[in-house]
Amino acid sequence: MDRKTAGMKIRRQVLGDAHVDRAEAAKGPLDTAFQDLITEGAWGTVWASDGIAQRERSMLTLALLAALGNFDELPMHIRATARTGASKQDVVEAFQHVAIYAGVPRANRALHIAKEVFAEMEKGDTP
Repeated sequence: MDRKTAGMKIRRQVLGDAHVDRAEAAKGPLDTAFQDLITEGAWGTVWASDGIAQRERSMLTLALLAALGNFDELPMHIRATARTGASKQDVVEAFQHVAIYAGVPRANRALHIAKEVFAEMEKGDTP
């Protein structure tokens, strides 16, 4: 299986068909190459590796996004925990690491986002 095919398979497993279908439908001339890059690189290489489990990969991704201040990407990956096996407590633990190694303000913001997203998920209000 090539990286693009593998990436699309993993992307759908982690993010869900509805999310991926919306993203694919929104693709246009300006971002098609970028979306292909993400699908092949992030999903078809990093996420498709069997070196670590999806749960741990999910926790690493959340911690890195929070540590770097990439808060716009957090909700999507927090929602994905329902499919990766990372628990709410796993997310809290990841953000505690962020607090110590990358700064309390970033961890605090990430935890705030997680609380909002988990509340939406419990209500069934997730996209």
